Amino acid sequence: MSRGLLTVAVGLTLLGLMLAAITLWLGFTWAPGVNPDHWKAPEAYRILFWHVPAAWASFQAFTLLFIGSGAWFLKRLEWGWKLHVVGAQLGLVFGLCVIISGPIWGAAEWGTPWDLTDVRLNTYAVLTSLSLFLVMGHQAQPDTEDTRDTFSSVGLFGFILVPITIVAIRIWQNRHPGPVIGGGESSGLDPQILLVLLFGFFSFQILVAGQIMLRYIIGGLEDRLTDVQGKLDTRN
Repeated sequence: MSRGLLTVAVGLTLLGLMLAAITLWLGFTWAPGVNPDHWKAPEAYRILFWHVPAAWASFQAFTLLFIGSGAWFLKRLEWGWKLHVVGAQLGLVFGLCVIISGPIWGAAEWGTPWDLTDVRLNTYAVLTSLSLFLVMGHQAQPDTEDTRDTFSSVGLFGFILVPITIVAIRIWQNRHPGPVIGGGESSGLDPQILLVLLFGFFSFQILVAGQIMLRYIIGGLEDRLTDVQGKLDTRN
């Protein structure tokens, strides 16, 4: 493993975290207020500068999970399994960011943090739960081809929830707001709000890239440690 690659991974992760923090600061201090006629709790909208980029970052993680699952299940590619593990871990991290931040806004705007009748909320909760199941399963089960096949199949079939979750607010909109960009005549954002939101997207892209590299490197180190431990056990 190149020391330079590790340095880049750590640097991108730290830069992404710093930019994500700046996004949150801009959202609370620089972004303008909104019309109280549009939302019952207008100031609560500021959490969306963190919530929305985190949601798209999680969809990227679920895509990695799908690609990695397919590469292992169909071709037995080792890099595919590593990508599966990374996708599950990042899906859980960013999924929890969304699950935690969303109800904060929901409690202020709707008067309840969650609505069990809203399709998008529930499909996204299942997606995050799927990542949690995979992460816990990776830690609890032995690393064999059979367990990899089982977890990969979960990653493959679970991915169908991603497009359902994305289009849910266009087809079955209930509580969750519709898309504010590309959502038709009623969509659109104030230029300053859009600028902060795009900065948030950029920040989370940097963070995702750093996390993918860092977790991939950590996975490789864990594999090497397992190999060394196996050789030592054989000698003893």
